[in-house]
Amino acid sequence: MGHTGTLDPNATGVLPLLLNDSTKLSKYLIEHDKEYEVTLKLGIKTDTADIEGNILEEKQVQNISIEQIEEALKSFEGKQEQYPPMYSAIKVNGKKLYEYARNGEKVEIKPRNIEIYRINLINFNDKESEIQFKVICSKGTYIRSLCEDIAKKLNTIGYMKELNRTKVGRFKIEDAITLEELENSKEQKIIAMENLLSNLPNINLNEKQLEKFLNGVQISVDKEDGIYNIYTNKYLGTGIVKNRKIKRDIILK
Repeated sequence: MGHTGTLDPNATGVLPLLLNDSTKLSKYLIEHDKEYEVTLKLGIKTDTADIEGNILEEKQVQNISIEQIEEALKSFEGKQEQYPPMYSAIKVNGKKLYEYARNGEKVEIKPRNIEIYRINLINFNDKESEIQFKVICSKGTYIRSLCEDIAKKLNTIGYMKELNRTKVGRFKIEDAITLEELENSKEQKIIAMENLLSNLPNINLNEKQLEKFLNGVQISVDKEDGIYNIYTNKYLGTGIVKNRKIKRDIILK
């Protein structure tokens, strides 16, 4: 079993799991865009940028209007560079950033290219100084960093209090099940690899082509470069076409 991307310790939401040969699909699925519902707590900064961390600083939150919040949120839409949080699994010189952080070591953090496609305000609790918003973003976006940057834009500090991932690519939270349901239900929500990749074009191989294909021989095909579903009398898996030749990619046992 494998998965298509981790969640922060205090986060909830969608986590696609891959079984058997489908674990090989992770190289395609980890590129998916994500959708989150987020609660940002203003006026407090923690060392992990979330509710799990130690408080580093507290600051009185001045009067903030909904208009100011919406303007701040919208300013983050588009392509940009983002600095990941120190408490993250990104490796620098073969060592994860959170390992440096736990040891009190300093290390240079380089920004990453990300994109925020859309970000919208859900609610603002003025009494608790909490902002709820929804964000659709690219792979590699750190919501904890986004929360700190939004707070900074509002001339204060803040941390990510709650995070719920509502969508990963085509996987939606309304179609998901809980771990408890997975353990107790006889009816499991398993998507066949063929159905998962139904958006890909197909290539049908005859018996002679199939034997060569399975042996790793590249076969000439009149197709454009890309990934294809491979069929004979049944679904076999995927192949990759390059320069009018196809080679095996992920083949079901």
